[in-house]
Order: sequence, then C-alpha cells, then structure tokens
Amino acid sequence: MVKGIRTATCGASEARARLKVAEAYLEAASLVRDEPLRDAFASVATGVAVLAGIAASDSVCCARLGRRSRADDHREAAALLQQATPDGKALAVALLRLLDLKDAAHYGVAFVAPRRAHDAARWAAKLVDRAREEVER
Repeated sequence: MVKGIRTATCGASEARARLKVAEAYLEAASLVRDEPLRDAFASVATGVAVLAGIAASDSVCCARLGRRSRADDHREAAALLQQATPDGKALAVALLRLLDLKDAAHYGVAFVAPRRAHDAARWAAKLVDRAREEVER
C-alpha cells in the first residue's frame, strides 16, 4: 500500500463502470481530435483523453488492488497504479504524461498542438486497453 494516498474501496463492478467511462471518454476524444480548421478541438480532445486515462487508471486499480485513488492530486494515482500490475511502472508513466497535459488542455489560454492531442490519445488508449484486459481477466 502506498502510504499517504487517500483511497476508496472498490471492486469488479466499479472496475467495469470506470472502464465504460474511460472508453466513452476515449471515443469522444477521437471524434473531435481531427476536426479540421478548429484549433480548440485539439485542446478538447486532449482534455477528454486525460479523463479517459484517469478513469482507466481507476479501473485497473479497482480490478487489481480493490481500491482507487481519491486524492486531490491525480498524480498520486500514478503511485497506486504503479503497484497494481507487473507493468504498472509503464502504465504510471502513461498516466503522468497525460497529467502533464491536463492544465494546458483544461485551463490553458493557448491551444494544445494537434501532435500533442495524438500523443494524449495514444497514452489514454494504452491505459484503456490495459484496463479492459484487467476487467476481462
């Protein structure tokens, strides 16, 4: 257990629910990511991809650990995710990369570059795919 991280108990049903939310966020991100001539859409797609990654991380942690992070700082979830699976370190890196884009996507005054939106979608998809594996196991 990672000390100092506020967690909530969860299980298989919560893992499935968070996976469904993660999949919906990822699908929404893909619908707007490549919208031509609308710069703001890359920022929106990135922001939604970040939410997909957070939900997928919750799903993995619920499935494997029986708890998920409830900390105010989403970065603390990465520490929990890291211990959830044998490849948890790589999953935590993907989540942290997404979280690095969160402020720019959600609160920034400059648009997120389309390349970063594609990166965010790729990192989120990695987490969603891994969450799907855990829920189906």
